[in-house]
Amino acid sequence: MNRIDRRFARLQADRRKALIPFMTAGDPSLEATVPVMHALVEAGADVIELGVPFSDPMADGPTIQRSSERALSRGAGLSFVFDSVRTFRERDGDTPVVLMGYLNPVEIRGAERFAREAVAAGVDGVLLVDLPPEEADVFRAAFAAHGLALILLASPTTSDARMQRLCEDAQGYLYYVSFAGVTGADRLDTGAATTRLHAIRSGSRVPVVAGFGIKDAASAAAMAREADGVVVGSALVSALADAPDASVRARAFLTPLREALDALQA
Repeated sequence: MNRIDRRFARLQADRRKALIPFMTAGDPSLEATVPVMHALVEAGADVIELGVPFSDPMADGPTIQRSSERALSRGAGLSFVFDSVRTFRERDGDTPVVLMGYLNPVEIRGAERFAREAVAAGVDGVLLVDLPPEEADVFRAAFAAHGLALILLASPTTSDARMQRLCEDAQGYLYYVSFAGVTGADRLDTGAATTRLHAIRSGSRVPVVAGFGIKDAASAAAMAREADGVVVGSALVSALADAPDASVRARAFLTPLREALDALQA
């Protein structure tokens, strides 16, 4: 059982919802990356999704695209990402870290080498936005050999047949994209999303979390009612971009979301 499985087992036992913030490695600065990761944990993050900067982030909206561009301009490549996780692990050996990004940097390194280096750095899972499940077997096998979870994505347009396969193959957690589109868009339909989430959770072998369109405490609480947790990305990345103290801003942003999710227990 890896960190992701242990964390969700604890959350289930405590009847709590997972709060999963996304931040881009290297933004708002190289130096702020690890301190912000710790600040997010202190504010109640259960898992951290760390974005791997990429030059063509096709699934991301302008906020994360610009964040990735800024990080790359500072030299935040894959080696920096691994170094950041390794440094984070010096103080935090429990919080799961999932890398979120695209297939190209993994292919360049090779699936086996990537998995070996990621796990050695302290990474627990990887979510590759542009890796279709039908083409994932080689990567899943290489990752599994090193204990690295391959996190899968589902969306409102996922067919029933593909959804069944996703639910069967899922590791760690299944990430449900709340609407068809790019990150940061402002058209979340919580009613439609929660109906779909209810159906997916009934067939999934792992927890199901919802992301895309979650920007504040109200939207986090609304989506968490039928999900095992929520992911907040673009709104956090935007809040950090111009922060005079990124760690302070991270805590201030995430704390209300944590409080809103915990209030669902009451």
